[in-house]
Amino acid sequence: MRAMILAAGLGTRMRPLTLTTPKPLLPVNDQPLIYYHIQRLRDAGVTELVINHAWLGEQIETALGNGDELGVTIRYSAEAEPLETAGGIKKALPLLVEGDEPFLVVNGDVFSNYPFSQLLDFDLSDDLAHLILVDNPEHNTKGDFCLQDNRIVASGECALTFSGISCLSPRLFDGVVTGQPAALAPLLRDAISQGRVSGEYFSGFWADIGTPQRLTEIDHAVREGAISGL
Repeated sequence: MRAMILAAGLGTRMRPLTLTTPKPLLPVNDQPLIYYHIQRLRDAGVTELVINHAWLGEQIETALGNGDELGVTIRYSAEAEPLETAGGIKKALPLLVEGDEPFLVVNGDVFSNYPFSQLLDFDLSDDLAHLILVDNPEHNTKGDFCLQDNRIVASGECALTFSGISCLSPRLFDGVVTGQPAALAPLLRDAISQGRVSGEYFSGFWADIGTPQRLTEIDHAVREGAISGL
């Protein structure tokens, strides 16, 4: 199974840090943020990666190269303008899949010790997506989706937050026009309405690194050895 790391965001909320450095290369314990995803995917057995980029993307390619030094193979999907999540994935599909194979997707600006190995043999023959949900952080108290008997439903009293970690079928993107911006949420909600999205709750460490303060907090936690499984 291949994986895609989403790294094409502008990093607006992280300014001024991202005015000269793309968010995936911001340091956590003196190591670029994106390295943690790459290393943990590699250790789980996922060695073929696709990374999309737009803002300062040449810096990402220079820093990571073809992935040899990290024990993986990296291919890049460059976007002249950010295509949003679904648009970026659609553009990268030729690099990601052969036939109808599912693939992993990880937001480049989350930090987690989720065990990627749990998704390697996931069967999406009937479903279009499998989402990892986490407890609601302070900046998303209402959550995104509900989980009932390992199925995702759009609403309810127990909404959780989508972690940005998922296993997706290329069929989810059939209606997306290549090269056009498209958001992922509407595609997921349509698939959920059809009863074709499964999910699981993850109680381990997860954080959305959306502000300089959160980056500082994660950096401190890693330096202190407070996050297991990294």
